[in-house]
Amino acid sequence: MNLPTEIYSVASVRSIDQAAINDAGIGGYALMMRAGEAAVTAALDAYPGTKRWQVICGTGNNGGDGYVVARLAAEREIAVSVISVSSPANLTGDAAKAYMDFAALGGESAEFAGTLDIDAELLFDGLLGSGLERPVEGRFAELVNAMNDHPASVVALDIPSGIHGDTGAVMGAAVSADLTVTFVGLKSGLFLASGPDHTGTLRYSDLAIPDDCRRTEEPILRRIDDDSVHKLLLPRPRNAHKGDFGHVLVVGGGPGMPGAVTLCGEAALRSGAGLVTIATHPSHSTLIPISRPELMCHGIETPGDLEPLVDKATVVVIGPGLGTDSWAESLLAIVLASDRPVVADADALSLIAKGGQPGRHWILTPHPGEAARLLGTKASDVQAQRRKTLVALSAKYGGTIVLKGAGTLVSSASGAPWLCSSGNPGMASPGMGDALAGIIAAFLAQGLGDETAAVAGVQIHAAAGDRAAISGERGMIASDLIAQIRQQVNK
Repeated sequence: MNLPTEIYSVASVRSIDQAAINDAGIGGYALMMRAGEAAVTAALDAYPGTKRWQVICGTGNNGGDGYVVARLAAEREIAVSVISVSSPANLTGDAAKAYMDFAALGGESAEFAGTLDIDAELLFDGLLGSGLERPVEGRFAELVNAMNDHPASVVALDIPSGIHGDTGAVMGAAVSADLTVTFVGLKSGLFLASGPDHTGTLRYSDLAIPDDCRRTEEPILRRIDDDSVHKLLLPRPRNAHKGDFGHVLVVGGGPGMPGAVTLCGEAALRSGAGLVTIATHPSHSTLIPISRPELMCHGIETPGDLEPLVDKATVVVIGPGLGTDSWAESLLAIVLASDRPVVADADALSLIAKGGQPGRHWILTPHPGEAARLLGTKASDVQAQRRKTLVALSAKYGGTIVLKGAGTLVSSASGAPWLCSSGNPGMASPGMGDALAGIIAAFLAQGLGDETAAVAGVQIHAAAGDRAAISGERGMIASDLIAQIRQQVNK
């Protein structure tokens, strides 16, 4: 995706739009025409063979964008029709002008009567914009459902109708678009909660608004840029040796749980860690090296067995397959008492939640369920308010927080939190979090700072997952992702 880094609130995007009109002297209708041009260009690029379009228009400026799309389609000799939620006579301002220009070409708009053009090859959603604050009901909901039930692909203008522009929540009903062309600035709702499920492929146009119009608005999120991450992974000197790239210690693997630590350790190796040691239950210590002989493995009977391994480590990962019994608690206590950087994942997070551990030099990597336990709330609340959850976790536990899930968030001490827009549903499978913890730890061991290692780790993990998904998302396992890490860290 050729997208900018900055992600804004709806209010900030509105302010940028207003600054373009008031300060840069770009008329509102000029911006509307640019939006229509961007949408038509993106649609023709994505669906070049379509010759019959239908545009669904609402009563505001989003509907105005739709009328511009209809006019431009007609000028290109595409058979286009418009369905409106109410009479175009009710339109005002720039939207009314957009309709009149369409009508001047002989275009007609019919009010919705329960059905859409069954022969339309492409639908355009210009029903509701990003400022939606109340549930979609009545005829608006009927139009949303009609678009979703239609066999044609749907192009959403700015944001799929029914998606909250800031939170990504579905406001009663929402269009499931195949392509969304968003304007002026990226809205956080396109990336959070249900937003990605309804957005489809995302395209962006800044409408040629000068940068000066954006300088007074602070982004609320920053999208992790793939190229920036790869610039952190510098070429290695010819005389390098394994001791130059850190020693990762992975602590976990309670009785009957050797897989998680193995996946974590292998991911750390594939990400460039110089040495990786596994500290696990004695019953696994001879089994793990059989499948991955490059991993050094030690059986841990008592906390005293772990202390010398922690002393030799550059960074410690604790949690994969750890369990929550007294053995696990004693190992966590040893790790947290050390001065080593810590990546805490999985069962370690459950123990931290139970013990109310204070913040320290650590990176916590909770999924929504673990985040809920850390905050004493529900996973559904976490998903509904991911940005607020990240802030709450940072305030309570300190360190760097990686809130996993679709649109993984990483806390930042230097600005807006980071958001990962890569990744895919195939990554919702066992062991993926263990691999992420190993990748982040490997980058810490190689000298990246906590926040930088977390950001780079999240992006490399997602990119490897996307590469693994080329042959299909369903049935993808963590080992498939780990097999792609080496390519991602050597670009």
